[in-house]
Amino acid sequence: MRILIVEDDPIALSVLTRLAARALDCEVVGHAVPSEALADCFRTTTDLVFVDYQLPGMDGIMFIRRLRERAEYVHVPVVMITAESSNALKIEAIEAGATDFLRKPFDPEELKCRSRNLLQLRQAQLELSDRARLLASEVARATRRLAESEEEIIWRLARAIEYRDGGTGEHITRVASISRIIAEELGLQPDHCRNIYLGAPLHDVGKVGIPDSILNKPGKLSDDEFATMRRHVEYGGEILAEGRSNLVRIAARIAAAHHEKWDGSGYPRGLAGDAIPLEGRIVAIADVFDALCSRRAYKLAWNPGTARSEIVGLSGTHFDPACVAAFERGWPRLVAALSLQAA
Repeated sequence: MRILIVEDDPIALSVLTRLAARALDCEVVGHAVPSEALADCFRTTTDLVFVDYQLPGMDGIMFIRRLRERAEYVHVPVVMITAESSNALKIEAIEAGATDFLRKPFDPEELKCRSRNLLQLRQAQLELSDRARLLASEVARATRRLAESEEEIIWRLARAIEYRDGGTGEHITRVASISRIIAEELGLQPDHCRNIYLGAPLHDVGKVGIPDSILNKPGKLSDDEFATMRRHVEYGGEILAEGRSNLVRIAARIAAAHHEKWDGSGYPRGLAGDAIPLEGRIVAIADVFDALCSRRAYKLAWNPGTARSEIVGLSGTHFDPACVAAFERGWPRLVAALSLQAA
């Protein structure tokens, strides 16, 4: 460990340095100029500092204050050396960050004992800090593993739903990517964007409750069949209801609200404007855009540029204008992410 002594009296500095080096198995460095001592501390980690109260240009209290401004010296023990014994000085030094005091003329045994105790304290601090860093690293690693497992489960479940609907999983991947771009362009927090990205693939989870005869019907649905198909939104909200994690709660809002419309003409609840959860408003754009660009049994795939124009044209009626504006801002990213033709 390293001890630094700041003392402008050359004799006192020599004696202190020699005694500390002899009594303790440490590197001991002495400085007569406080500014040079500070520079030394900032260059090289020091574990214990002795500083005289009366110094040229910068007294010991100011030295301690400057030292404590650095994060790496918040907990390093600092001993004030002084011949004064006033309580006012001690209080001022303690407020500045002094850990202990050494009276002049000092006793070699007292110096040795105080130094050993304070170095033991410093060693305990370092060990605690190491354990804290190790624990933080382990927690971060466990959190990453949990997030990866969570993401894997989401994607596998979403793909299972997509396969049942006759898809290949590509639709949910594209909807997720578009939704994340819109969320990021809206300036949402990274965690929120991630949860929207992972919740979006579950937007049609309620289709597990729709009969195969309707879900896989090749032709046009009758009015009754379409009414049944629309119920997938309610089923999805119920399946994901009362989730304990932010991700599941966001996924529930998406499943239940991605067919609502800004003007209130959507379903299942006819919500309008800001009453529609933001996540549902975002995924509504992503879902419709990808549906327009995808080939179906009843229609050909639209050109991406034409689909983009359709989304913009429905701003303020079907879609939230702010989300449409974010979609427009993110268009170059969306083209790159999905390998679309920009025109």
